[in-house]
Amino acid sequence: MEAPDEAIAHRGSVVCVTIVAESILEARLIDDLRAAGALGWTITSAHGEGPRGRRVSDFEGGNVRVETLVAEDVAERIWSRLAEAYFPNYAITAWTYNVQVARPGRYRGAGAAGETAR
Repeated sequence: MEAPDEAIAHRGSVVCVTIVAESILEARLIDDLRAAGALGWTITSAHGEGPRGRRVSDFEGGNVRVETLVAEDVAERIWSRLAEAYFPNYAITAWTYNVQVARPGRYRGAGAAGETAR
């Protein structure tokens, strides 16, 4: 079993980027996350209500929630792409927050903080 100090050494900060968007945008969003440098993501179905109320129809497939854990520079690239290509034209929302994760190199890419991505 690892000593507490060793466990802390395997922890680090990354940024969680969460995006809720029309499901029709899923493949495009994933392409943009990959291009920005994200190494992975989690996608779930989402539904809810916002300032404009509920969507009139889920005919297009409803919404998806896309979350990725990334280094700060990658989060900035993702945010810039969202602001440029999505916010003006689509029903989409996004937020970021800093989180502590085990094995941060998995989210920052190979070579970050002395770790390799695995």
